[in-house]
Amino acid sequence: MKHAQPMDTEEIRAVVATVEHAQQNELTEEFVALFRHDAIWTTGHGRRLFGRDEIAAFTRKVLPGAMKGLSVTFEVEHVLFLRPDVAAVKVVQRYHSPDGDPVGNPGSPMWVMTREDGRWLLTACQNTEVLPTY
Repeated sequence: MKHAQPMDTEEIRAVVATVEHAQQNELTEEFVALFRHDAIWTTGHGRRLFGRDEIAAFTRKVLPGAMKGLSVTFEVEHVLFLRPDVAAVKVVQRYHSPDGDPVGNPGSPMWVMTREDGRWLLTACQNTEVLPTY
């Protein structure tokens, strides 16, 4: 089995950038294409979705119009290769107003990605809102 290479990290960063692009531009099909066919996704509000078809149906309902007056950024915080073809990717997600002001609490997604047929895909994803510390 090959070892993970620096190129793998760059390809993972490119997937995260595509998630950002798809969400900012409300491109449902671009977003859904990033998931493995049997992916698991738990949304930031706790909705559990199983398989690309269920993820697609949900995304087609919620993404159009979701970015009105907002922008979103995703920053790769850490990549841990569990195996050369499996990576745990910690992401920082932030929403912003048109003026660039933060909106709401940041997200702290954990995305497990797998290399399938030469490309990295979202496989098991958990989105979590970061609550302020009291």
